[in-house]
Order: sequence, then C-alpha cells, then structure tokens
Amino acid sequence: MNRTALSMAIPLILFCTSWLTASAQTSTHAADAEGHPWWQNAVFYEIYPRSFADSNNDGVGDLNGITSKLDYLKDLGVDAIWISPCFPSPQVDFGYDVSDYENIDPMYGNLADFDNLASEAKKRNIHIILDFVVNHTSDQHKWFLDSKSSRTSAHRDWYIWRDGKGPGQPPNNWVSTFGGSAWKFDPTTGQYYYHYFYPEQPDLNWRNPAVKDAMFDVTRWWYNRGVAGFRLDAVDTLFEDPNLQDNPIAHPGKNAFGDPFEQNKYNTKLPEVHDILRGLRQVADEHDAVLIGETWTADVAELNQYYGKGNNELQLPMDFLFTMVNKLSPVEFRKQIAEVNGASGWPTFVISNHDIVRSYDRYGDGKHNDQIAKLMAALYLTLRGTPIMYYGEEIGMKTTPPTRREEVQDPIGRKGWPKEKGRDGERTPMQWNSSENAGFTTGKPWLPVPPTYKTHNVADESKDPDSVLEFYKQVLKLRHTNQALLDGSYSAINENDTNVLSYLRIYKDQTVVVALNMSGSPQKLNLDLKRNGFSSATRLVATGKSTAKGDEVSLEPFGVFIGQLAK
Repeated sequence: MNRTALSMAIPLILFCTSWLTASAQTSTHAADAEGHPWWQNAVFYEIYPRSFADSNNDGVGDLNGITSKLDYLKDLGVDAIWISPCFPSPQVDFGYDVSDYENIDPMYGNLADFDNLASEAKKRNIHIILDFVVNHTSDQHKWFLDSKSSRTSAHRDWYIWRDGKGPGQPPNNWVSTFGGSAWKFDPTTGQYYYHYFYPEQPDLNWRNPAVKDAMFDVTRWWYNRGVAGFRLDAVDTLFEDPNLQDNPIAHPGKNAFGDPFEQNKYNTKLPEVHDILRGLRQVADEHDAVLIGETWTADVAELNQYYGKGNNELQLPMDFLFTMVNKLSPVEFRKQIAEVNGASGWPTFVISNHDIVRSYDRYGDGKHNDQIAKLMAALYLTLRGTPIMYYGEEIGMKTTPPTRREEVQDPIGRKGWPKEKGRDGERTPMQWNSSENAGFTTGKPWLPVPPTYKTHNVADESKDPDSVLEFYKQVLKLRHTNQALLDGSYSAINENDTNVLSYLRIYKDQTVVVALNMSGSPQKLNLDLKRNGFSSATRLVATGKSTAKGDEVSLEPFGVFIGQLAK
C-alpha cells in the first residue's frame, strides 16, 4: 500500500457521494437510512425453478419448493430472489417461450402459490424479481395464434412478418442464435415470420405501440401482485432494421450449428432499445422496483448506454465482461474492476448463471476448487456494487454436462451434439443433503443429480465451519453489517502484484482491506501501516492460515484475508 493509493481513494469517495446524491434526487425508489434505494445494498440470488426444490416430488422444482427454502435463503444472507421464467409455456426453451404473461405454469404451481410465496418472502424482507421475456413470445401465445391466422388479423402487426426474396428464400440472411435461418415460412398466410431464437419463439414487433402498451401493462400487473422488479431477458434484440439489410459475415468458418459467423449489425443493439428501457424504467419507478438487464457489452462505454443518461434506464445492467475473465488473474480482474467502477451507474457483479459454466469449474484447478470457490466469493461479495449469486454457488456446485445425447434436455445440446452439449450441466438440481437425489425430490429428477452431492450439500456443509457454505455466510454477514463494504469507495493497492489482488474499501473513517491470493503458493502483502496512518489490521474474515501480523498479511495458497484497518 502507498500514499498514492490512499490519496486516490478520496476523489472516489466524493464521486460515490455525488452519484448517490444525484440518484436519490432523481429516483422515486424507497430509500434506506443512508439514502440508498433498496436494491443498491441488496444481495440477489438467481433461482432456476425447475432445479431448486421440488415440493410435490414430480421431479421438477416448483414455487412451493422455493417457499419452503426461504428461511435458508434468509439465513444465508439473501435480500432478493430472481426466479427464472415460471409463466405458462410449452417449455421449448424451458420457459423462455411464454404463452401467458399473467399466470403461472402448472408445473410450478398456480397464482395462489405465487401469492403465498410473495407473502412469505415479504415476512422475511426478501424481494421477488421475475424474469421478463421481452423480445418474443411462444408461438402458442394467443397473440401469435391470432397473428398467424390471417394477414388482416388484429395481432398481425404484433410480430414481424415479411415476404421472402423469392420462392423458398427467406427475407434476408439473418441466422437464429440457436441455429438455422431466423425466418420461418408460414403456409397459411404465405409469409415468413422472424425469430431471433427458436422458431417457436417469434419476435414481438416493438415498433407497434400496442405491443409496448401491452408489455408495459404486464409489468404493472405483476408489480400490483407484489413483485419488486424484473430481470429483462435479451434486451439487445428488441428491435431490427426495418429495411432488413443482410448482416455482414464476421469471419470465415461455421459455428456449432453449421451456420456462418455473422455480425449481428442489423438485428441487435439498435438505438430504439433505449427508448423502451426508459419507458420500462418509468413504470418501475412508480412501483419502487428495480430492473436488471441481460446486457452483453463489448466495453464499459457500451455498458453505460444501458444505465441511460442521468441513470434513467436499467439500475442494474449486468457486467458480463467480469465473467469473461475466466482465469485467476489479479491483473485482468484489477483492470475490469477499475473499468466498471468508472461506469456511470452502480456496478453489478455476477460470476455464474443458468447460461454460463459454473464458476466452480471455470476458476477451479481440479485440486483446490473449494478454496478457489471461497476466493471468488470474497471477490464479488466485497466489491463496490450489487452482487447476483446463482443457486448452488454457495455450496460449490459444479457443472455436470450430459455424457450421452439421450440424456440431453436443453434443445441447444440436442441440436448441436456433440460439439455443443447445451446448458444442462449448470442447471442440475440443488444439493440439499446426502440422501437420494440430494434431497431435491423423491421422484425422478428432471436432470440427474451430480455425484458430488455426497460431498457438497447444504446439510453437511452447515455443520462444517470450513465449508464453502459457511464461508459464504461469514462474508455475507460481514457485507450486510460493515459500512465500508456496503458504501465505501474502491481503491486498488499493490497494483503491480501478479499473484495477489488487494484493495481498500473506505467509508468516512472506516477502512477495510481485502487481500486475495490468486496463486497456488503462499504470498505476503506489506500494508506499511504506520507510514499510511494506521496502527493495526484486525482480521474480520479469512481462510485457514491467512493472517495479519504487524505490517504483513500472510496468505495461504488461494487464501483470503479481509481485515479492518485501525488508526
């Protein structure tokens, strides 16, 4: 640590203070005692409902199962749960093909079950976030069934219909992200309809004001039912070039589906997307709600667009660039953290979700995975920003992909096998205990339970003070009670260190140091306490033999030290 690092922290504090003040003045969100909207210091937790807890033992998780685990989530330190789509759906894409936005799919329960979940969550001060599929519906949605019935139907212009270039030729060269042409011919009306995803997921025509009004009303309907916000799915794809220009080819070769690599220049990230986000934000502000964005961006400048001018779009656009640092590299993490800290809004950190190989595997070395899981927890839960956990991260669940095509559930895997195995591996059932099927169900689970449930499960880890779960609980408890971790500035220290990522979180007269050894050998960090105005470093949370003595922090391999600096 040096004086330069400490002096740099002062402007950061002033920047954070001014941003929070501006946010409080321009937002109608309910604020806490410090003037923050509720979501800013919350810990979010993504639940894949099929895989979390099965209350009726049919092999598929459900809403009553989630309700039964609310005490676990509260004890863990979760403030909000994001539930992946649980609306009625033919399940072509596991709920991301919605056939009714204002109901619950029978496999998950019914509206009464949802109301009970909302009521019980509220008692525990846990907010509910729903996954809102804004780009498309199911081809079984009543809007689309009417739309395809004739060229003059009331909902015809709610979707994107076009004539082909010629017999058997789609309107342009756009390719579906799930393989093949993004256009499907409908013989009933003799036109093609557009689908960025599966043919069973026709894209809505957001240029039609009636679509916007209907979808905005969906959010109001759920807000009035107790929902505290939405995670907006695939927001980049809401608009397409009305002239349907062909996309340029990005580079030679073919993808896993045998399609050319296209640059999605004319069917993603069009400027009109931000008009819709501003509108959705206005509705959200009327209900003290939060909007989380599935925002894949090339850099922070692009990420800033999703916050909007004056922070009037998404409060929490996810920084997926953080997940692209797929190795334990202090240099790379330091760079990415600095960039997102320079963004125009509040940072949002995520290291896993239902579409990404679990962090346990991405960062693990096969030998020290549990230690590394704790390391990553200490990282994304102590940074300046809002973390979004993924179910099972807290117990060290690993990705377990299918080994045979017959086992594959994910349509991506069925279509792209064996080169593309799909996303089943990161969606396996939650591991609650060491009984059969990990306590998830007594029926046949919709996906096989990984054999690691014998060693990594909630029940056993709750009894082991050295487990991944207990470490998560310690860090989350500290995060909720330590003002520097909640509201402090971020300042990198020892920036030339290629083995240890270390930084300060500073709030008024309170300073916390976080030191993370990203190497497999012991490391030491010199805090130079007296020269920097401190007298001691007191351990708050640490792993194993990681300790502070005098000016020196000693870190075991992949070790963590979080300490309070005293003057």
